[in-house]
This record gives sequence, structure tokens and C-alpha cells, in this order.
Amino acid sequence: MIFLTFFIGLIANFIGYIPPGNINLTLVQITINRGIKEAVRFITAFSAVEFFFTYFIMHAARWLSGQLKLGTIIDWIMVVLFGVMGYITWIHRNAPPKANYSEHASIKYGILLGFLNPMQVPFWMVTGTYLITHEWILDGRVALVIFSLGSAAGAFLCLFIYAKFAKYIQERFALSNKLINTSIAILFFAFATYHVVKQIYLSFFKH
Repeated sequence: MIFLTFFIGLIANFIGYIPPGNINLTLVQITINRGIKEAVRFITAFSAVEFFFTYFIMHAARWLSGQLKLGTIIDWIMVVLFGVMGYITWIHRNAPPKANYSEHASIKYGILLGFLNPMQVPFWMVTGTYLITHEWILDGRVALVIFSLGSAAGAFLCLFIYAKFAKYIQERFALSNKLINTSIAILFFAFATYHVVKQIYLSFFKH
């Protein structure tokens, strides 16, 4: 049962990080600009925070699912987050990558984004409630710790594959840092626009 709980957490969060979002796009940028070593530091720090994040959200999943305004709040937080990250990426798109980075820079960045990860709240609200309600996992303290460890492992595995794939694409097609940074900035702005349009539609057109 312990192994199954861990495995479910791993698979669930692995799937959760497959769609492009602020975390994996940031990881691609770090991989391209700083190298795979810094990317692994980022992933390790982020996955450690993901353990605590998952544990807290799973405890609060049922309560959070009943908060009617939560989805709207998360959408506007994502608009700000994507907008800021897009702006920062855009203004630095022409900057050449530094030769050396602080040993702890990527670790600090991973910890910061681990806490600033609102997209995972609705994911675990739906997934967590489903898994607990259908008794795929227990909602006891030990079970949720094991599940959260699996979640952290799933995040690490998916993001590590993202990093290796990003490095492969860069080397295979000899893409410039400017092109990659510009593309990532455009995606950040596109995601911000999506959340704005979504809220406009829900507020004015959906009855």
C-alpha cells in the first residue's frame, strides 16, 4: 500500500507538469542560459518545496474546493505572474548568458517558484479530492507524507526530462538564446492573455 501510494503520487504529479506552464518554461530558460547543472539544482530545490506544497494542499483539498472565488483569484495571480515573467524574459532576450552563476542562484529560484506555484492549487483540488474520495489513497498523515514524496519525485522526473529535452533541442537545431528567450516570453504573454480572456468570458458571457 505504501509503494502504491508513492507511485500514484509520482504518476499524478508527473502528468501534472507535462503541460507547459510557468515552471517548465522557466526551467527550459535556465537550461538553455545556464546549463544542465544549474537546471538540476533548480529542479531539486523546486521538488523539495513541492513535497510540502502537496502535503498542505492535499490536507486542504476538500475545503479549498468549496471556495467559490478561489478559481478567480488564482487566474488573476497567474495573469500577474505570467505578465511579470514575460516582461523580464522579453527585456533580457538579447542579453548573452553569463559565464558563471552563483552556486545558490538556481536553488533560491527553485524554492521561490516552489511557493509561487498557484497552478498546482486547482490541480490538487481536483486530483486530490478525486483520489481521496475514491479511496485510491488514504487521507491519514503517514499516507499523505508518502503521497507527497511521490509527488515530489514525479515533479523531479518530469522536469528533468524537460531539461534534457530542452538541451537536446538546442544542440540539435543550434537555436540561439535570443530566439529561445523571445519564444518563451511570447508564451508567457500568451498564457497571461488566456487567463484574462477566460475571466472576461466567465464574468460577462457565461450565465
